[in-house]
Amino acid sequence: MREVFRRPRGTQDILPDQVSRWRTVEEKFRHWCGLYGYWEVRTPAFESRALFERTVGDATDIVEKQMFRVGPPKADEGRPEQKEKEEWVLRPEGTAPVARAVLENGLLSRQSLVKLFYVAAIFRYERPQAGRLRQHHQCGVEALGSGDPALDAEVIDLGWNFLNDCHIEGLSVFLNSIGCLQPECRPRYRQDLLNYFWQKESLLCKDCRRRLQSNPLRILDCKEETCQPVARKAPKSWEYLCPACQDHFSRLQDHLSGMGIPFEIDGHLVRGLDYYQRTVFEFRHMGLGAQNTILGGGRYDGLIEELGGPATPGVGFGCGIERVLLAMVPTPNEQEQSAVIDVFVAPLTKAAQKEGVKLLSALRKKKIAADMDYSEPKNPTGTEELRSLKGQMRQAHKRRARLVIIIGDDELTRNFLTVRDMVEHRQWTVAFGDAVAKITAYILGQRDPSLR
Repeated sequence: MREVFRRPRGTQDILPDQVSRWRTVEEKFRHWCGLYGYWEVRTPAFESRALFERTVGDATDIVEKQMFRVGPPKADEGRPEQKEKEEWVLRPEGTAPVARAVLENGLLSRQSLVKLFYVAAIFRYERPQAGRLRQHHQCGVEALGSGDPALDAEVIDLGWNFLNDCHIEGLSVFLNSIGCLQPECRPRYRQDLLNYFWQKESLLCKDCRRRLQSNPLRILDCKEETCQPVARKAPKSWEYLCPACQDHFSRLQDHLSGMGIPFEIDGHLVRGLDYYQRTVFEFRHMGLGAQNTILGGGRYDGLIEELGGPATPGVGFGCGIERVLLAMVPTPNEQEQSAVIDVFVAPLTKAAQKEGVKLLSALRKKKIAADMDYSEPKNPTGTEELRSLKGQMRQAHKRRARLVIIIGDDELTRNFLTVRDMVEHRQWTVAFGDAVAKITAYILGQRDPSLR
């Protein structure tokens, strides 16, 4: 018995009846990015491991536990194994690759503000659950070149409008500032946080006890039940901001209030990546359980410099498409949209099928969505008849076709096609020579008495 292959754990097959929902989300996202002046960028699915160690942080869960390594092919006989100088990993997040692409391709030398968006697969090795897959998909934006809090507000406003356009109800926006690297700002907060957690070390999980040595801010992001009560009582980052960061955070709040975006300050919000400075934010949907963050991001003013470029402020977000789909309010027939066609051609005999195939090709060249039944007769050598008209009409109804073009022996003899309007429930004939032009005009709404 042959082995039955199944998809890898933590992945999913997106089937035809689901794709229309995905396309809806992606098209809405591209639409809103266009309104805000963002341009699409596409980066490789795998990058250097060192890129993420340097930017995301070598003590984060992403780098320590969740990256898929990409290796060269095994050596064949007569061909030595190729050895790469760098270790490659599948892309575990979207911002660092975009920053690398901006720097490598000199985009900052062409314009002072670079505004980009992406739609990409993201890969993380973790325990699969609803809204968290080993291969999931993100849409995100990155704006590099300005430290103005008005740009932070624009990024948040874009995410807010996009998710509301997806008919997601019950969204909550949480906001915080984790300060900058000036000694009187985040370093002071980090020390007080460290002192607090050292006193609670016995209550922390194994990972968080290790984080005490590397980055105590990560403890605030821990999802373990034993750590969360301890984290909730920890010092709040916004209480330690330097005057410049206080001003930045205050102006951001003013902008969001002026835009009419409701938000809540969460003094323990830090996000899970080391490159963040100042602004961090999350959009949460409480109907999603533990994985309730749909969109998250913040400011990363030191990222380009960390990669060897000039000091360049930046801000952006990543949004999980799977979580958007889980939170979206369903709309009627949304899963059937991809199957809708304009014209269904119904030939009744093999001779009629020849004309039907030509007609299909001609209509498609006119940008008319058209299809036909390709079922073979049960006794293909013993009959000239194809599937019954009744059966083909059922298929046309299922495909929600506007017109059905019937071609039988009578139509071939008299050199005309029978056209049936499935919406208005009427029928007429069209000469073969006029069929393509008249059917196209009818579908495009240019109707007149000569069409019937």
